[in-house]
Amino acid sequence: MMKSGLNCSVFLLVLSLTFCVSFGALSSIFDVSPTSEDFITCLESNSNNATTISKLIFTPVNSSYLPVWQAAADPIRFDNPCTRKPSVIVTPTTETQIQAALFCAKKQGYEMRIRDGGHDFEGLSYTANVPFVMLDLVNMRAIDVNVANRTAWVQGGAVLGELYYTISQLTDTLYFPAGIWAGVGVSGFLSGGGYGNLLRKYGLGADNVLDVRFMDVNGNILDRKSMGEDLFWAIRGGGASSFGIVLSWKLRLVPVPERVTLFTVNITLEQGATDIFHKYQYVLPKFDRDLLIRVQINSENIGNTTKKTVRLLFDGLYQGNIDTLLPLLNQSFPELNVTREVCKEVRMVQTTLQFGGFTTSTPPEVLANRSAIPKLSYKGKSDYVRTPIPKSGLRKIWRKILQNDKSETLFMYTFGGKMEEYSETAIPYPHRAGVLYQVFRRVDFIDQPSDKTAISRRRLAWIRSFDKTLEPYVSKNPREAYSNYNDLDLGVGSATYEEASVWGERYWKRENFKKLIRIKAKVDPKNFFRHPQSIPVFSTPFSDM
Repeated sequence: MMKSGLNCSVFLLVLSLTFCVSFGALSSIFDVSPTSEDFITCLESNSNNATTISKLIFTPVNSSYLPVWQAAADPIRFDNPCTRKPSVIVTPTTETQIQAALFCAKKQGYEMRIRDGGHDFEGLSYTANVPFVMLDLVNMRAIDVNVANRTAWVQGGAVLGELYYTISQLTDTLYFPAGIWAGVGVSGFLSGGGYGNLLRKYGLGADNVLDVRFMDVNGNILDRKSMGEDLFWAIRGGGASSFGIVLSWKLRLVPVPERVTLFTVNITLEQGATDIFHKYQYVLPKFDRDLLIRVQINSENIGNTTKKTVRLLFDGLYQGNIDTLLPLLNQSFPELNVTREVCKEVRMVQTTLQFGGFTTSTPPEVLANRSAIPKLSYKGKSDYVRTPIPKSGLRKIWRKILQNDKSETLFMYTFGGKMEEYSETAIPYPHRAGVLYQVFRRVDFIDQPSDKTAISRRRLAWIRSFDKTLEPYVSKNPREAYSNYNDLDLGVGSATYEEASVWGERYWKRENFKKLIRIKAKVDPKNFFRHPQSIPVFSTPFSDM
């Protein structure tokens, strides 16, 4: 009887896999339907040059379709036959082509997803459960840096690595306060707020946006003045893809020293990591704002044994020289034992290389080479800590980490400094004064053929259960999360405010979320720009109650 049941289970598994593959093949065929052809015809008839636009359109029958789609897709979680891919991919080179794609998507009844780079945790910019057009801005990534004015205009398709490299070729005394991963799209980064290694001195990336070129749902091109301060507020932290299409950003570049200091200190539990991290929570958020320390946490085997430990890497960036840094640390945080031997003075662009997985000796050109940026595959989550975690709590966290299979990574990012000066309503990103550090955690799947294997499922179960371990020690009412680290585990419903608030208030808090909903109702009342966690439009009048 058991054998019969097992055979039945195997048969159903094979059948389901066969159906998945068959459905994927069929959906690709049916996506090239009269509707798709009508969209293409519409696009060509609304373009100045039908021959040119035809070279920028990809459907599943094109040999280039899959490579274009895969360029920024998570190779393990989403690159499989069961993932619903776009009916059409459009890779415009001009703003008028974007206007035509928007017009035709609405006319033909397609949803639209906008992809401007990579690092999309849940694949919302390139997957959907409905027929959709993917607007890929890969061909629109011009960057114009004005050193004299300390500004830069950056097109919507550029990634952070391209921005950093361009700045570094012109000056070593200006930079932009953005993230560390070179493949992150500038637009996605800024539209979620955007934190990085300079936030303690200069705030978020979105705090340093001066102007924008933006296309609304009707195809109108707006700047800060013509769109008004409400919409300008919303797209800098509230998710620009809920409101329209960012064509380009005007950024304020910030001054940095010609040489800054990097250091890394490795400490295991056996070497006193618990005591040192405990003090880190009290010292670093109040420290000189020229210093940021990221703490990376992983489990590992001790030597060649099967016994495990937890290792903490304290990666520091100081906007000054070694001789100034060491006395400051020796006075306030001598336990970290930062010595001259673990420090090096480098150009600012070299810090991006090191924090982004390269070495400081790597040529900076790699930052502008999208194919050189490593592909990652993981499930990620975020939290914010506002009260130092006691040593007893840290020990519980270490024990939970040791239960996993070494596929986890945690990053703690120091806040404080400049972040304390902003109101949580200055832009939609609310995680400001009182935040000691941000917690980002992930489990990796890169060693697995899919995220559906038994090992992958155990990892997913672990990171979801880890939420309970952290719950007593992170922010509450609401438990905060970072919208750029989108997490569908938080919820996707938006039929009512009560339903949407389950995830919306975690990203933006109540006051900001309600303001975003009001702005959305004005600029996109039919909710054309949408995805599972976009700012909602309600069928019944929205109340402030």
